[in-house]
Amino acid sequence: MIVTGDDFGLSTSINDAISKSYKEGILTTASLMISAPDAEHAIKIAKKNPKLNVGLHIVLCNGNSVLTSKEISSLVDPDCEFKTNQFLAGINYFFNVKARNQLKKEIRAQFEAFKATGLRLDHVNAHKHMHLHPTIFNLIIKIGVEYNLTAIRIPNEPPLTSIIYNKKEYFIRYIRWIFFSIFTSQMKKKCIKNNMKFNNYIYGLHDSGHMHIEKLIRIIPHIKSGITEIYTHPSLKNNDTVQNYEFVEEFKALIHVRTKRTIEKFNIKLSGFNS
Repeated sequence: MIVTGDDFGLSTSINDAISKSYKEGILTTASLMISAPDAEHAIKIAKKNPKLNVGLHIVLCNGNSVLTSKEISSLVDPDCEFKTNQFLAGINYFFNVKARNQLKKEIRAQFEAFKATGLRLDHVNAHKHMHLHPTIFNLIIKIGVEYNLTAIRIPNEPPLTSIIYNKKEYFIRYIRWIFFSIFTSQMKKKCIKNNMKFNNYIYGLHDSGHMHIEKLIRIIPHIKSGITEIYTHPSLKNNDTVQNYEFVEEFKALIHVRTKRTIEKFNIKLSGFNS
């Protein structure tokens, strides 16, 4: 089971929570936003903890670019910020040839920036799961091969009755799972073709921002053979701009003794994609 902290580098409180969750809890992996405000702070933490598996969290929406706005004017505003509307961004990436060419440059720049840190690349995924977009995924595979990419997150969570509270919710999650399978089945085929590892199961998609202790305790007994990734968003502080996320509760869940005991009870091996 891989336990990941996303948005590594976004703030010092997130970075410190990931560090503590790794040292004191069950977290094994972190996904680094290389262009985030506190990425340098995150890199220092990673270098002090060489066994922490660090991957690249590619940002193509709701964040900042590595390249300047002049270099990728079809992707970002003058402040180098990507669009916040994922649907409109996806349409732009698919139909706009100029945008696709700039997208290729930006993805390469993020890989290059990660390489410059000297950290070993454990995996790649994308902020807000933008790599579900076929254009983005294909570019990540093509460019990633040049940067020793060996593993990618497949973001499709199966409906699990132990964390679903009513039939309506189950139906919604089941339909979402079927819909995403259209994309993820192709992603898996391309990973296999390129000899890249990927998770067989994932949790955190439906309950993003709400992976608290009770949620984890209900998920862990259902971990199956293969690679399961549980991804979280821990922080030492709650973020006022994202009011519906339980950042602190997710952090507490990762270091809670009940979580550790449940993992031991079911004889689950904690790891990264490449460890």
